Amino acid sequence: MIRKILVSQPKPSNEKSPYYDIAKEFGVQLVFRPFIKVEGITAKEFRNQKVNILEHTAIVFTSRHAIDHFFTLAKELRLTIPEKMRYFCVTETVALYIQKYVQYRKRKVVFGTTGKIDDLIPSMVKHRDEKFLIPMSDVHNDDVKNLLDAKGLHHTECVMYRTVSNDFTEEEIKTFDYDMLVFFSPTGIHALAKNFPNFNQGTTRIATFGPTTAKTVEQEGLRLDLQAPSPQYPSMTSALRAYLRENQK
Repeated sequence: MIRKILVSQPKPSNEKSPYYDIAKEFGVQLVFRPFIKVEGITAKEFRNQKVNILEHTAIVFTSRHAIDHFFTLAKELRLTIPEKMRYFCVTETVALYIQKYVQYRKRKVVFGTTGKIDDLIPSMVKHRDEKFLIPMSDVHNDDVKNLLDAKGLHHTECVMYRTVSNDFTEEEIKTFDYDMLVFFSPTGIHALAKNFPNFNQGTTRIATFGPTTAKTVEQEGLRLDLQAPSPQYPSMTSALRAYLRENQK
């Protein structure tokens, strides 16, 4: 019987989150506790990449983390970002977040609707004379690079922040007792192994979102009980609801 579920994400700020509906519908306790956190790299680490921010005329932001660490680094490096700098963002929400650091000028901000870099490519092609800088996490693949290379766009990728384990306290380790663990990234799985080196899965279910996270579970020698997304269940909440409904039977 599943009564207590740990979701390795921050607690939803919206009271209408599907997670709260699930807790109410199935009478389960949901605990939100991120296994990972994002931290910026130092100015010295950035300089070692030999990237000149001001040589670029446009910045591509894939998340609010990227915006935070870009402007924080620029301040540490004592750079003044020119007003003519253009910004390309994967969603309008990310684009609006720029207002935290600079005056928002619609003509200088382009955003997509799907949250994927692919959606931005047509707009970037229209501005192919720009020199694009893409701030990234230390954990990334070459998908963005390959997409921009295919279109012949002038671009530079650079690491500005890293994903690290959000270590558990002794008290949290002592009281770690859940019927199900829900993960959204390979780093979260690695954080489990780091914080609980003697973790014995037993009857504890493990749910994952994304194929890479699922593969990491198996690589760590753990049992995968629920994997999302799927054609039938595109979100973790829809997959979790279906799993709990089946489990109650």
